Amino acid sequence: MSQTFREALLNYLRDQEIGLAELSRKSGVSHEQLKKLRQRPTGTTNVDDAQRIATALGLTLDGLMKEAGATRPSTIAVVGRVGAGAQVPLADAYAKGGGIYHIVRPPQLSSNGYVAVEVEGNSMEPAYQDGDVLFYSRDTVGVPAEAIGKRCVCEDANGYAWVKVVRRRDEQPNGLFDLISFHADSPPIYDVSLSWACPIKMHLPQDMIQRVEAN
Repeated sequence: MSQTFREALLNYLRDQEIGLAELSRKSGVSHEQLKKLRQRPTGTTNVDDAQRIATALGLTLDGLMKEAGATRPSTIAVVGRVGAGAQVPLADAYAKGGGIYHIVRPPQLSSNGYVAVEVEGNSMEPAYQDGDVLFYSRDTVGVPAEAIGKRCVCEDANGYAWVKVVRRRDEQPNGLFDLISFHADSPPIYDVSLSWACPIKMHLPQDMIQRVEAN
């Protein structure tokens, strides 16, 4: 069965991780109108607005229908490499959806909001090994309460990325945290100023990762 314009558009927006606010800004079609189109299974739009939407996406109407109908896996960006004992600049400043490479999204993770980092070296064995991928969500700012005591991907005030257990001590100054390593040979790092910390939501071994080649 051929898909409707609504189905094609929503599939394309999901695959490209484009939000309605961004599409409204680029196309000139009101955000409220786009919301109604998304929320109503029988929603439709006029030909002029459909053309404006397709043009804003860099496609023709026919092209949008074909693009959205193509079978493409949903992907997650791997935005950097991290080591438990190494200071590594995190490439989390890529444009939305960008990264050093992409992998097929595990079905356990929802469609939006997740990114991943690749483990580099053996400093996190046996918990994580070289080439494994760790998934986290940047849906919070700073260091949320849920991150304390958890294994986290975090970034310090100097822009370096770490994978550590984040802890706080009684009477420790606000904004400072202790980073606990996975290896007994690696001592804790005390009183680190963190820009953010995100609990690891999922881990995949290297042999279960499916890379997606860029078009």
